Amino acid sequence: LARVTALGRELAGAVAAWRPAAEAHAVAERMAGLTSGRSPANRHAMSLSAYVLAARLERVVAAANERLGRMSGGRYVLRHTVDKAAGDRSKSGGGLGLRVMDAWTGSDRDPATLSGGESFITSLSLALGLADVVTAEAGGTEVNTLFVDEGFGTLDDETLDEVMAVLDALRDGGRAVGVVSHVAELRTRIPAQLRVAKNRTGSTVHVTV
Repeated sequence: LARVTALGRELAGAVAAWRPAAEAHAVAERMAGLTSGRSPANRHAMSLSAYVLAARLERVVAAANERLGRMSGGRYVLRHTVDKAAGDRSKSGGGLGLRVMDAWTGSDRDPATLSGGESFITSLSLALGLADVVTAEAGGTEVNTLFVDEGFGTLDDETLDEVMAVLDALRDGGRAVGVVSHVAELRTRIPAQLRVAKNRTGSTVHVTV
């Protein structure tokens, strides 16, 4: 009885010493679950890093839609979604999804369903939107040079006209825009060119103004 009584006092002391650490651990564990997106209390299963990026993505999408609407003839608008993409099993959760609103059908679409030309103008709009957001967040420091690599061959004549009009507007605003393409029609649209000619002994570059 004396031994059990002594062990009881030891146990009570150990529990009293352990309880503050246990309470602190419970708080830390709850916060870790929330910030990692694994806690049931996190309704969107979104990690803190994804939440921060999602806020940026919303701004990029808003800026991108200004140009996507023009290049698509008013048909497409991007929408940010917190839902995880189909087949996405990443542990980081959702928060960085995109859907494409189609004004012709009144429905939203998975970006994967866009054609090659539609994907190109959507990607270009996002790139330009990102440049706008970076400029705004950098205190007005502009991204003065943009290179667009390929994709023009997937565009029909009308869409190509809209895309070139957007790029020309960027050039008029003081930005340098470079286009990397093999599309022959662009040779008549872009006066200043660097032409690369390849042969058995290597490649040469010719400047055309």
